[in-house]
Amino acid sequence: MRAILIDDERLARAELRKLLQEFPEIEIIDEASNAEEGLHKIETQNPDLIFLDIQMPGKTGFDLLSELDHAPHVIFTTAYDEYALKAFEVNALDYLLKPVEPRRLADAVEKLKRSNSNFVSDRPQQLSENNSILNENDQVFVKDGERCWFVKLGEVRLFESVGNYAKVFFGPNKPLILKSLNALEERLDEKVFFRANRKHIVNLRMIDKIEPYFNGGLLLELKGGEKIEVSRRQTVKFKEMMSL
Repeated sequence: MRAILIDDERLARAELRKLLQEFPEIEIIDEASNAEEGLHKIETQNPDLIFLDIQMPGKTGFDLLSELDHAPHVIFTTAYDEYALKAFEVNALDYLLKPVEPRRLADAVEKLKRSNSNFVSDRPQQLSENNSILNENDQVFVKDGERCWFVKLGEVRLFESVGNYAKVFFGPNKPLILKSLNALEERLDEKVFFRANRKHIVNLRMIDKIEPYFNGGLLLELKGGEKIEVSRRQTVKFKEMMSL
C-alpha cells in the first residue's frame, strides 16, 4: 500500500516514518508539510493511503479532503482529540493521537487490512494524466457545509442538477456539490450511470421499476423511491443499453 505522510511538523513525520518501518506492507512514497502540498502530491501520485494531520498552517486536513475528487484511505494523526467525532463522520479508518503509540498504529494498520481485502480494486483508475473515469468502486469525498462523507460511487443512486450544483442522493443523504451535471457525466462510467434527462443522472443498478410514460418516454423508480422521467430521446438509448 502506497502512503503519503502529511504533517506540518517535520519531527512528527520522521517519527511516524520510523514507526511504519515495522509494517513492510506500507510503502511511504512521499511527504508533505501542508495541505496545499499534500493535495498536489495526492493528485499526482495517487496513493492508496494518507496519514493526515488536521491542524496545519493555512488549510486544515478536512479542507484538503474537501478538494479531492476521489479520496484515498485516511488515517488521521493529530495532537487534538476534539476532532475525533468529525473524523469518523467522514469515515476515516482511524484517529491516532500524537505522540503515536506503536500499539495504536498496529491497530490502525490491522483495521486497514480488514477493510481492504479487495484493496487493489478500490483504487481509482487513472486513464490519463489529467482525466480519469470514476467507476462504481471509487470512493469520493462529499462535503456540504459542516458535514462530510466518504462515499462509494456505487452507493449513489442519483445526481440531480440544481443550477451550478448537483444534489447527490445516497442513503438518506442529499448533499449539494459544486459540480455541473455535464462535468459529472464526463467523469462517470457510462456502463453504470445514465443521463436520463437534462436534470438527472441515475445509477442503473439502483433502478427498482421501469414503466412506460408520457409521449413515448419511460418512468424509472429508484430504490430510494425517487421517480425519474427518461426523455424521449434518451429512452431510445436506454432501451438499447438495457436490451428492452
